Amino acid sequence: MIKFPGAVRVYFCVEPTDMRRSFDALAGMVTNIVKQNPISGHLFVFRSRSGNSIKLLYWDGDGFAIWYKRLEKGTFSIPKISDDGAIDPRDLSMMLEGVDFVNIRKRKRYKIG
Repeated sequence: MIKFPGAVRVYFCVEPTDMRRSFDALAGMVTNIVKQNPISGHLFVFRSRSGNSIKLLYWDGDGFAIWYKRLEKGTFSIPKISDDGAIDPRDLSMMLEGVDFVNIRKRKRYKIG
């Protein structure tokens, strides 16, 4: 499972994305669709229309970086997305591992705040 620093938020672009898009076009989608600042240091997730590809865009301090995964078989399941477009970083890790969020249940836990 991938671990992320506590301060990093993960935002999911709900609009299907053309996977030919690169740095500038994805950063534009972050600004116009996700309504976030692409150089904030947060992680932005884009899913292809067919659901078999994921791109992650992030600013690493001196430039953009893209991580890309294409499945040879199957599709990525979409986790629960909050009102501001964010997803839980743990959900991103599970999504990349192939967890089906339709058939998963989270048990209630005590939460401060």
